[in-house]
Amino acid sequence: MTESYDPYANAVAERVNGILKQEFLLEEYDLSLEEMKKVVKDAVNTYNTKRPHYSCGYLTPEQMHSQCEVKMKTYKKSHRCWASPTTV
Repeated sequence: MTESYDPYANAVAERVNGILKQEFLLEEYDLSLEEMKKVVKDAVNTYNTKRPHYSCGYLTPEQMHSQCEVKMKTYKKSHRCWASPTTV
């Protein structure tokens, strides 16, 4: 759990833990606590400054957060067929 005990904050923390484990394979290392802290810090830095993200329009989080204006992404399709359902 996070310090605030907020379930939403916990979800973010769990997502970060999953990324560190799956993308950076941090569970594979047999390191001391101090060495692991350095590896995690480097992984987070890479994730935020060097790795483009699909959800950010292929920008890094650092680039995304430094913008003055952020275009809102919508997943709504503009050409939907709203025909009424028929029964048989």
